[in-house]
Parts: sequence; structure tokens; C-alpha cells
Amino acid sequence: MTIQIGDTLPAGTLMEYKEVEGEGCSIGPNSFKVEDLTKGKKIVIFGLPGAYTPTCSAKHLPGYIEHFDQLKTKGVDEVWCLSVNDAFVMHAWGKEQHADAKVRMMADGSAAYSTKLGLTLDLTQAGMGIRSDRYAMIVDNGVVKWLGREAPGKFAVSSVESVLANL
Repeated sequence: MTIQIGDTLPAGTLMEYKEVEGEGCSIGPNSFKVEDLTKGKKIVIFGLPGAYTPTCSAKHLPGYIEHFDQLKTKGVDEVWCLSVNDAFVMHAWGKEQHADAKVRMMADGSAAYSTKLGLTLDLTQAGMGIRSDRYAMIVDNGVVKWLGREAPGKFAVSSVESVLANL
């Protein structure tokens, strides 16, 4: 079942690569509980099928990086990019895209969390396995306030412009 507006995000773990040790985090991949990270915060989460893919690299992630200050002005505490890639890949892609200190590159390497959200895309026939759907959501204190899920092959409702219009 797909998560809906008004639902609380399910408990789960995401991975994030850290370059600097601090506050309980070691250098390298670290696991984080979604329920802990979202407590008391307004977070924009956008999911996409994969790092380094054409639309994701040319439009989706760059839009959130470019408009980060506007998101902050509208009360957003954090922005997360969630994809079914490992933490090493997400970190390298984020570094290449200059996401540092703007977008947290959250890895869902086995699609476990994306599956809990009900936001997956089966690309097994294309040799890519289960991936994240393309979507964006506004989450306030762990509760989904807005969700924009794309139709297959589309990029509109999950754009940063759409999120800004719904904040």
C-alpha cells in the first residue's frame, strides 16, 4: 500500500556516507533511523530511480540544490534525496552534483524503505531490479503533508518548483 497524505512515515533505516566524524557518526556509511531524523523537523524528501541517471542528474537533484535557499525560507529544515543505491554511490553522486550541506544523499540500497513507502518501480526487465519511484513529499514531524508521485517516465509533480508551490 502506498503512503498517503496524513500518514506517519514508517519506521526504517537509511544509510548516509559521512566524510567527517562527529556526534556518533564515523567516517563512511552510517545508518540512521528515519523516525529519529524526522522528529520535530520539516523535511522535503524526493525519491528517484537512480544516481547518475539522465533525468535525475540533469533536472531532479540539481533543482533541489539550486533552490535550497528558497526551501529554507519556507521553513524546510532538511532536504533528502532518496534512491535505491548504496551509500558510496549516493555520496559520490552528491559530491559530483555539489549537494554538500544542502541535500542529504540517503541510500536505500536494498529498496527496503522504498518498499515500506509503497513507492517502488520494478525495472527488473531492464536489468535494474526494484528501484524507487520518482516522487517528492513534504514531511512535518514524521507526518506526510503533501505527496507528488510521478506517472512512469514523467517529471513534473516531484520537481522543486512543485514542492515550493505546495509549501
